[in-house]
Amino acid sequence: MTTEHKQLVHEFSQRVHGTSAADVRDVLADYYHDDASWHGPAPVDALDGVDAVAAEYWEPLLASFPDLEKTDYLLFAGEFEGDQWVCATGNLVGTFEADWLDIPATGHATWLRYGEFHRVEDGRIAETRHLVDVLDVMRQAGYEFLPALAPQVVVPGPATQDGLLLGEQDEAESAKTLELVEDMIDGLHEYEDVGLDGMRLERFWHEDFMWYGPAGTGTTRGIDGFQDFHQGPFLVAFPDRRGGNHVARFADGTYCASTGWPSVEATHLGDGWMGLPATGEPVEMRVMDFWRREGDRLAENWVFIDTVDLLSQMGVDVFERLRADQQYF
Repeated sequence: MTTEHKQLVHEFSQRVHGTSAADVRDVLADYYHDDASWHGPAPVDALDGVDAVAAEYWEPLLASFPDLEKTDYLLFAGEFEGDQWVCATGNLVGTFEADWLDIPATGHATWLRYGEFHRVEDGRIAETRHLVDVLDVMRQAGYEFLPALAPQVVVPGPATQDGLLLGEQDEAESAKTLELVEDMIDGLHEYEDVGLDGMRLERFWHEDFMWYGPAGTGTTRGIDGFQDFHQGPFLVAFPDRRGGNHVARFADGTYCASTGWPSVEATHLGDGWMGLPATGEPVEMRVMDFWRREGDRLAENWVFIDTVDLLSQMGVDVFERLRADQQYF
């Protein structure tokens, strides 16, 4: 059954290329339950039912990017608390021909980095959690609202080029991967007691691992790069963060993924993250993580945070600034 679920989701991705705004409703109906729930990035947020998902998300997206292609470079599946899930990440690539979410069209090829989790029931998708890096689409359109902590690149797929796990995977390998990720999640919370330097990330990560973060954070390499340009600034800004509130978490072979809605709750207590002063406000973060294990350590990590939603909780409305053409840089 797991392989059938994987094929279902992968086939939907392949159908996107060649689908128009006029017929995407019918395509969705081939893969989704009519009353499916859909949770997307701000400002789209939550939608109920295929009609709403088509009208509020896919039709405007395809009208803006009429040659849109959806390319999965990771796709795998697993069970969490009795539910069957398929996750995927990759790029939606298309020519930006009409404004989308008030972002001015550029006429250029644009990469919309996405991550998604689908809960499958009775051979169709019953629930989707879908994040697109909207802030990065703004960046590609020439709008920079925040200083990036690390280089912002077109994020690649796995170095091993083996991320489409359409077949069954070794259960022992899956269990080993999940155990490593869960040990890592528990281990990172030792920061409060031992400090950043004492977290001993080498227990979980290869020394030169790759961390692919959202726009505003960027991509880092190695333990030092991860701590200098992401983990350190993040923990200063949100020292009381509490994570692991996952809707789904599972492993398949040497890959693992999790998502929460929200996954992290924290208070914005420290200055400097993305150049912003502390607000003292509580925040919630919609997060997705995808990991690749190599041997006994993690080698790559693809990370999504709904940064637009998070920034709005910190008093920064990037769409208001976009419409007013008020860039920081």
